Amino acid sequence: MKRKAFMGVLLLMLIPGFALGGTKPFEKVGTFAAQFLKIGVSARAAGMGNAYTAVANDATSIYWNPAGMVELTRTQVTLNTVVWPADIDIYFVGAVFTTPYLPGTFGISARALAMDPQEERTIYMPEGTDRFFDAGDMSFSLSYAMYFTDRFSAGFTGHFIHMGLADRSEETLAFDFGLVYRIGIQGMKLGMMIQSLGGEVDFDDRASKLPTLFKVGLSVDAFRRGAHALLAAGEFSHPADNKERMNVGMEYAFNQFFYMRGGYNINYDTEGLAWGLGFRIDTSQTSDIGLDYAWEDLGFLGSTHRITVNFSY
Repeated sequence: MKRKAFMGVLLLMLIPGFALGGTKPFEKVGTFAAQFLKIGVSARAAGMGNAYTAVANDATSIYWNPAGMVELTRTQVTLNTVVWPADIDIYFVGAVFTTPYLPGTFGISARALAMDPQEERTIYMPEGTDRFFDAGDMSFSLSYAMYFTDRFSAGFTGHFIHMGLADRSEETLAFDFGLVYRIGIQGMKLGMMIQSLGGEVDFDDRASKLPTLFKVGLSVDAFRRGAHALLAAGEFSHPADNKERMNVGMEYAFNQFFYMRGGYNINYDTEGLAWGLGFRIDTSQTSDIGLDYAWEDLGFLGSTHRITVNFSY
C-alpha cells in the first residue's frame, strides 16, 4: 500500500514536468514575471552550484525543497542575504519547527528584493527629471512537510507575492511542491520539485505568468571516513521560460565543523562557476550556529555573494 501511494505521488509530480517539457518554437525569455523567485537564497546551495533539490535538509528547504524540512530535528532559524548585480539585494528569513500538537514539520518565511530609488527618465528628459520612484518585490510563505514512509517525505509551500513598481502594485499566490525519496544506498537521495506554480501578474494590461520551474536531483555520500565526508549532488531543471539546465556540486566536510564547496551551473545564460565555505559551531549541547559564504560567477554581469547564518536549538 505504501509503495502504491509513493508511485501515485511520484506520477503526480512528474506530470507537470512532462507538460512543461513539450516542444517550444523558442525559449520564452523575458515574458514571465516575478523573476526574483528564481534567485536562490542559500549560500550553501549556491556554493554547490545550486544542485540542492535532493540535498535540502536545513531551514532554506522552505525555498529549495520543502520535503527536506522533515530532516530537521530541532527548530532552526535562517538569515540570508544575496548581493546581486546592479545594486540589487535579496533578503530571506525563515524558520522551521515542529509542534507537539500537530504531526509534521512547519516552516514560515519572508523574502524581499530591494533596490535604491530610481530616477524617472523620459524621451524628452533622458538625463532624468529629478523625480524618483521605488521598485521591489516581496513574498510571505507558509510550508508544511511530513514523512509518508520511513524513506519518503513530501512537502508544499504557499506564497503570497507582492510586486511594486512606482505607483503600481500587483499581488498573486504561488505554490511549491516537493518530495524526497531516501534510496538507502550510500546515503543516496532522490529529490523532485515544482516551484512557483500559480497565478499571473498584470502591470500593463498584458498578464504575465510566474516562472514555474521543474527540478529533479540526486545526491550521494561519495566518501565518509572518520572526520572526513564528501557529498556529491547533481540535478536537471526545466524552467518554463528558458532552456533546460543542469547543476552539479560537491561539499567536503571536516569533523562537521569546516566545509568547502564547489559547483557549476551548466547551460545558464550567465551563471557558471561557484564555490563557498562554511563553519558550524556548537554553542551548547542542544544548540549550534552555522555561517556560510558563497561566490558565484555571473559572466558579463560580474559576480554575486551570498551569506547565510543558521541558528539551531
